[in-house]
Amino acid sequence: METTSVLIAGGGPTGLMLACELRLAGIDVLVVDRLAARGRESRAGGMHPRTLELLDQRGMLAPFQALGTPIQGGHFAGIPVDFSRFDTRFPYTLMLLQSKVERLLEARLAELGGQVRWSSEITRFDSGEGGITVELDGSRKIRADYLVGCDGGRGAVRKLAGIGFDGTEATMSSLLGDVELAEPPAEPFHQKRAELGHFSVLEFEPGWYRVIVSEYGRVLDRHAEVDVEELRATLIRVAGTDFGLHRPRWISHFGNAARLAERYRAGRVLLAGDAAHIHAPAGGQGMNTGIQDAVNLGWKLALVVSGRAPQSLLDSYEAERRPVADRVLRNTRAQTLLSGSGPHIEAVRETVAALIATEAGNDTIGTMVSALDLRYPAGEGHPLLGRRVPDLDLKTADGPVRLYELLHRGRPVLLDFGAGAGRPEGWADRVDHVEAVRAVDRWAVPGVGEIPVAAALLVRPDGCVVWLPEAGVALRTALTTWFGPAQSRSNAGE
Repeated sequence: METTSVLIAGGGPTGLMLACELRLAGIDVLVVDRLAARGRESRAGGMHPRTLELLDQRGMLAPFQALGTPIQGGHFAGIPVDFSRFDTRFPYTLMLLQSKVERLLEARLAELGGQVRWSSEITRFDSGEGGITVELDGSRKIRADYLVGCDGGRGAVRKLAGIGFDGTEATMSSLLGDVELAEPPAEPFHQKRAELGHFSVLEFEPGWYRVIVSEYGRVLDRHAEVDVEELRATLIRVAGTDFGLHRPRWISHFGNAARLAERYRAGRVLLAGDAAHIHAPAGGQGMNTGIQDAVNLGWKLALVVSGRAPQSLLDSYEAERRPVADRVLRNTRAQTLLSGSGPHIEAVRETVAALIATEAGNDTIGTMVSALDLRYPAGEGHPLLGRRVPDLDLKTADGPVRLYELLHRGRPVLLDFGAGAGRPEGWADRVDHVEAVRAVDRWAVPGVGEIPVAAALLVRPDGCVVWLPEAGVALRTALTTWFGPAQSRSNAGE
């Protein structure tokens, strides 16, 4: 029987990012997918600031930037949101098709020694105290320590694990096409609301566009087939034109059903990405949320698999990421409502647009959509606890460095600005200790404002701050909580 430490179902962005994180930590991993080969459908089309920061923290952002196109800000139900106000090196949305994101992630995984095995559908599994046996295609078997379902909203893993997926049914459907246009709009991102529905046209590449059209009150069966003629007819009804669409590359449809897994873990089975949460693509949050799930889970699962941390560390994955997905579901439901028609909705929409036009409103909505405001439950006592660490410019004994460069290895970092925190001797195999001089005395934190610098920081591999001297918790306690008990000298072979 074939064996691996972690088996990941689903070769999309979430599964690939998780596999990269595990391989970076030296964990044996295999990605399987029921499809025969990687598809060329564009699917999601943009990466938000926090996702770009996470890729930067792994030193793998450059190829994504080379292929993508930055556009200023984002939107909330079509209402523009300005990201340029936020203190991040990437205050924009990087327009990049999901198909290209997947190919870049798969190339990175190959560099790290991982692979995707196609035409491999999970049909059943048996989980016990010592591991999990997964059956593929009704015959082949793989033994793993953990199975992670990243196989989408209709995937097998969540269903086979018996995890509920409650939520709200679709109230409308949208048709989508990647096409060429003979008469495109003048602007590269064109979004309008009309009497019968709303539509958008986005230029991905010269001559290649994505058109999306939603007709109020129309709900398609999720298994329904749609073609270019139906897309054309719907556009004409709603927009008054089909923009001269021709040569379709992909035609599909989606609804605004919103569902959330009742739990993210059942023993040795975990869920991430669309397998754990589905929602309308309003605001472009789906792929970003899935990649961020993967980075949150990856280092924790690596520590547990390697025996350096207890299984209870995995409980923090659901505690931190499930509320994030719940918030995404709620704000996409709100966006769906705001995209409707009628005098009452118009009044609400005008009110929301006026609020977003203010600095406070823009910052509240913008940091939520971009995920720059996330704060995990890591204690009280300082505004940075549980938040993303700013990408500080530092001076070390080895020369100048950006803080995110210190995270390239995917390891925790104890950053000492002269506090005398000392080297975490019992955690030397898990935590990097860096003494540095900071360039500024105050840090700007999106959603918070400027705060005084801390004397030291303990930063998790996902860039989350989990200890400062001001937190009132002993450093040893924080290290044990997040990275397992200290290694004794005898265990270290000294």
